[in-house]
Amino acid sequence: MTDLVDSMLDLMRRLPPTRVEENVAALVNICPDYADDLLGSVDQPLTLKTDRATGREYLACDYNRDGESYRSPWSNEYDPPLDDGTVPTPKLRQLEIKANEAFDTYREMYFEGGVSSVFLWDLDDGGFAGVVLFKKSLSPSATTEPSGSWDSIHVFEAAERGRQAHYKLTSTIMLELVTRSASSSSSNAEKQDNGNGKEGTKTSGDVSLSGSMTRQTEQDCPVQNQESHVTNMGRMIEEMEIKMRNLLQEVYFGKTRDVVYDLRSVESLERQRRQRELQKELVGFMKR
Repeated sequence: MTDLVDSMLDLMRRLPPTRVEENVAALVNICPDYADDLLGSVDQPLTLKTDRATGREYLACDYNRDGESYRSPWSNEYDPPLDDGTVPTPKLRQLEIKANEAFDTYREMYFEGGVSSVFLWDLDDGGFAGVVLFKKSLSPSATTEPSGSWDSIHVFEAAERGRQAHYKLTSTIMLELVTRSASSSSSNAEKQDNGNGKEGTKTSGDVSLSGSMTRQTEQDCPVQNQESHVTNMGRMIEEMEIKMRNLLQEVYFGKTRDVVYDLRSVESLERQRRQRELQKELVGFMKR
């Protein structure tokens, strides 16, 4: 069992990240007996669902799934309805409601849109765990405009030790960006017939950046009451997202820019050749 699951995870690491959902579904069809192990080990882009009771959107993932149903953080009900679905205890449910309100404000301040959801559950050792989810999508209004999505999954465990609590946080960010460039012509936008009697814009190529990053951290924080958990986790998640955003800026954009500039010259080659000859000439004069 372990060897088969490890082989599927090893295969997933080598497949395109933009098609992770299709690849997971294909592996589940091939090995349905290991579906839960695979779904619990592979991070997939978050999906949007709408709470039928409140009309509010929430995020669906493996952490709020029970069978084929997903629990809403707003009404605490499963969709499709599930009579014996797992729900948090009344005390933990109150903390879950406050956490959803707090991180909804965080989402609006940092992402200026998108959807957030928080789900909590009890642990056997007396502590509790949870997941904080964020999703922001960029939908293009034209074929030449960029598109993309940002998915954040923050899984944490909390164990109280007197007046302090020990937190373990595992954060995963999945980023996908696609930019499309229109081809240049004398009119700067060459038109073509798309076969339906309508005109479309030619594209000279797409640039796709996609992938995921995972980081972990542990921290001890003081606890005054139950609401202190929301404050402590909010601070840890905020610091982790800032750190990971900076890493993504360096890895995704910095490295890609370096590679592109090495492969393609922005300035004319003749100008660069003259600059190199001038540098050699100046170095020669300095050595005399």
